[in-house]
Formats: sequence, C-alpha cells, structure tokens
Amino acid sequence: MQQLEVLGKERTKKMYMSNGAREPVFGVATGAMKPIVKQIKMNQPLADQLYTTGNYDAMYFAGIIADPHQMTPDDFTRWIDLAYFYMLSDYVIAVTLAESPIAQDIADEWITSDEELKMSAGWSCYCWLLGSRKDEEFSMPKSLDMLQLVKNTIHEAPERVKIISMSNFLTTVGVSFKPLHEQALEIAQTVGPIEIQRDNKKPSIVHAYENILKEAERNRIGFKRKHVKC
Repeated sequence: MQQLEVLGKERTKKMYMSNGAREPVFGVATGAMKPIVKQIKMNQPLADQLYTTGNYDAMYFAGIIADPHQMTPDDFTRWIDLAYFYMLSDYVIAVTLAESPIAQDIADEWITSDEELKMSAGWSCYCWLLGSRKDEEFSMPKSLDMLQLVKNTIHEAPERVKIISMSNFLTTVGVSFKPLHEQALEIAQTVGPIEIQRDNKKPSIVHAYENILKEAERNRIGFKRKHVKC
C-alpha cells in the first residue's frame, strides 16, 4: 500500500474519480504498477488482502496479481459484491474471471442476476473470452441465444449494461467469433445506435454495427488477443 501511495498522482486520481472511483484512491497509473507486478508476480493471498482494502488502486492491482485458477466461485462472489462501479466490475473482475476455467459458468449466472454490475461483469467477461479463446470453446446454440437476448432486451437493460457491456458483446461476437459474424452484424443493425447519457458530460453514441464494419474494413474479423490481462 505504501508503494502504491507513492506512485499516486493527483491528476490520475481526479480522472478515476470522475469515472466513478471513490475514496480511498491514490491515482496510480496502470503502467506505473508494472515494476511492482514483476517483483510480486501472482500472489492470490495478497490479492485478496489488497482487494478487501476498498482502495481503488489496491483493488485494481489485486486483479493483476490474482491467480484465476486458484479462485473459487465464492471468491469471485466476494469480489463482485465489493465492486462499486464499472471499472472494477468490467476491468478487474471480468478480466480476472476470463482467465479462470469456471468463467462461463459464473458469467452466465451473473448475466441473469438482475444486478447491474453483475450483469455488466458477466457480459464483459464474455467479451474478454470471445476476444482471446478459440471459437471451438464456445457453444454455437448458446452464443446464438445470447445474441437474441441482446436483441430482445438491450433497450430495457440497466444503463451500464445496455450502453457498454451488451453493445461490446455484439461488437466482439461480430469481430472475434467468426461463426456468428453475419448474425451479429444483422442484430447490431437492428439494435441501432445507443445514446450514452453521462453526468456532467455531453451524450455520445455507441453503434455496434458501425464498429463491426470498421473492423471488417481493416481485415480484423477473427481477431484474438494473445493475453487478457495487461
């Protein structure tokens, strides 16, 4: 915690807090954490201790050093229950979960939970999964059902889930899951653009259909990440 506090910057802290982080937070840039990560490597007991501090930087760092293969469903439940905004649910927990062998089971449960951050983490986890794992690891019928669920419910979904997680899922299927590229493109066109309303900021638009087309023009259909974690 002392090492992290020294790395904190006021400007970074303000940026994190403008996106939903709350005190305590030091404002450590993710790149500045890398030297400490090299020293510690994976350390699940330490990750658990850091995550429970409630300090945003410590919680983010916990995700980097966590060992997803050691984490149980109860561990992931504890972590998601302590998440209070999307940068934790979608970029710490969903990323960590995506490297776990139990990822799909837990993400499926969260998607149907009716709790906004759980739903967001579940959809986001599938984005990380589809963007990094082989197509053969995913069920075609199940993936089709998920696309239909997005089509039928996205406009009534909680704001964070609708705006980012479901839209990102559509884009990810269209780009990274070749077998359903055409179906994702068709559904994304049907869904249309979605307006993002943010406090004290101008509205912006998310359009999965256009995003998929842009990636197609760049010959990136079928793109897979080598790693999920940074």
